Amino acid sequence: MDNTQLAATAALLAPGSGIAQGKQFVEITVTPELLVSTATALKQSSETLFDMLVCITGMDWGTELGTVYHLRSTAFNHMIVLKTKVSDRKNPELDSLCSLWPAADFHEREVYDLLGIKFRGHPDLRRLFLDSTWGYPLRKDYKDDINILGR
Repeated sequence: MDNTQLAATAALLAPGSGIAQGKQFVEITVTPELLVSTATALKQSSETLFDMLVCITGMDWGTELGTVYHLRSTAFNHMIVLKTKVSDRKNPELDSLCSLWPAADFHEREVYDLLGIKFRGHPDLRRLFLDSTWGYPLRKDYKDDINILGR
């Protein structure tokens, strides 16, 4: 399946989502409410079978926080990017995808630790690298008074 076919299939599996092409991978952007249902459809559909979560990247887009998921189908040897974002910077929350891909466990903990995005339904959401005295150092509004990050 090429990217054009994959985009058409993704549009059927995720109605109402934004589908972008023209990059290395097809990108699907969904609202937080559609994240789990879209991810489930991408994993379970016999046409896509995205059985592997490669990575989750936490993002700070300035006014919004979000996540970017790279998914791979080992059966069909194709990849897709799934994105979602929230505008609530004070209490950003998304649903966990740990029940679909166990690899999401540490990825979600890392995003929580560095950006403060909470994942509802995560089996053990706690900081991975930093203690509770830290803020969220990958946020654009993070104040690094002693310049630990070298910015």
